[in-house]
Amino acid sequence: TDLAAAGSASGSASGADAASLAFSTDSYVVNPINFPGGCIGELAINGTVNDLAVAGTEPAAISVAFILEEGLPIAELRDQVAAAERAGVRIVAGDTKVVPQGACDKMYVTTAGVGMVPAGRLTEKPQVGDRILLSGPIADHGMAVMLARGDLAIAAPIESDTQAINHYTSALFNAASPHWLRDATRGGLATVMNELARDTGLGIVLDDAAISVRDLTRGACDMLGIDPLYVANEGTFVAVVSDAEADAALEALHAAGCPEAVSIGRIVEEPASSVVLTTGFGGTRMVDMLVGDPLPRIC
Repeated sequence: TDLAAAGSASGSASGADAASLAFSTDSYVVNPINFPGGCIGELAINGTVNDLAVAGTEPAAISVAFILEEGLPIAELRDQVAAAERAGVRIVAGDTKVVPQGACDKMYVTTAGVGMVPAGRLTEKPQVGDRILLSGPIADHGMAVMLARGDLAIAAPIESDTQAINHYTSALFNAASPHWLRDATRGGLATVMNELARDTGLGIVLDDAAISVRDLTRGACDMLGIDPLYVANEGTFVAVVSDAEADAALEALHAAGCPEAVSIGRIVEEPASSVVLTTGFGGTRMVDMLVGDPLPRIC
């Protein structure tokens, strides 16, 4: 994982009583660096903000480093930096390095961020009966980047979902006490659900009809033979909350500007360590862990 907690803020206090420091770092390699709905600079900042947000915090500071291909126009670099600044977080340090032409895809970006996790957040573990909430439609980012490459001879106005989610997660924490949070990035929704099932030893039942995929995105996935459950997202997250708090959590997300947030399933006891999808035809199918990497790197 690219996220670590550095212990409590006070050496004499327990983790349950004191805030802890969260630290995240990640590198971003995407081609093209500009795609419908976003760009690599915005993607990098949002990615670090979101890693911190699903850890229960907001970033206190972020650093950004650019690896630039020789010959990159200065105007392009300015545009990427401006996009990073539009993410609305404080960038406190930065660096640039230049490599020869052909040594990178125009630009690589590395970010690191820190923030404080308030006491008591994400201290409870997922348990049987908990509801699973999804913040919005899936698979937009992965398909937007794939189509933007122009290799597939498919044209569709699909835009990436890249965005900072910290204002949504803040609203969620104000309304409920989530037991688990994750942004569904590489490997998509199916992968993070399998990781949850594996880590808890519990089962997950998802409702296929409740999981939103935009029509254009689903059409592109169908044409390419790709399951949208495994496609990357960059502004969509999953939360596990108690059944008693689920409705309040959804109301808070809707009010915060996340109108498509919905309940998509439950934590169950059996089948243990597995994810099952109930279909619109009344049947079920297993949702396995992603094997290999069926898509070129898109984040």
